[in-house]
Amino acid sequence: MVYTLPNILTVVRMIFIPVLVVVYYLPVPWSHYVAAGLFVLAGLTDWLDGYLARKLGQHSPFGAFLDPVADKLMVTTVIVLLVAASDLQSQVISSILFTIVAAVIVGREIAVSALREWMAELGKRKSVAVSIVGKLKTFAQMVSIALLLYKAPIAGVSAAKAGEILFYVAGALTIWSMFAYLKAAWPTLVGSPGNPGE
Repeated sequence: MVYTLPNILTVVRMIFIPVLVVVYYLPVPWSHYVAAGLFVLAGLTDWLDGYLARKLGQHSPFGAFLDPVADKLMVTTVIVLLVAASDLQSQVISSILFTIVAAVIVGREIAVSALREWMAELGKRKSVAVSIVGKLKTFAQMVSIALLLYKAPIAGVSAAKAGEILFYVAGALTIWSMFAYLKAAWPTLVGSPGNPGE
């Protein structure tokens, strides 16, 4: 069941990544609008492929592997893009803080992915399943990135500034959720080498 609609949408989402980067750097005034639109569209395909997989009964090992990979590649690439092309360069403190929070978010994605993979090998993946804090973190992170890409004011409010503030909120939720996952996995992490989790 590799060539299913949910899997095709996931692959399309991965194709969006280099396209978004190229569009963002185009020397045209509308580049950031289109980049933000592509990011939002990618987020919608993420929801849609999950919905279709459940609705059509088209779950597959390939999709289960590729979907989270596509999500993390998209988010990590765009965060690196935002740090590299940051408009905060004139604000030294904000620029440093933004970069630190970006590193925390990316580091957390790597650490939690490794933790889940390791727990899955032990048959304990459910103990580090996505929590409500993790979902809130993802929501804040996705909205903040879309606003940071968009840049232009929305209803008189600076999208860039609103996105920056929400990005810091996502950073705080990232740390919170990371500790929650570590707490859940801690009994297994400190188990003796011969008897993991005991």
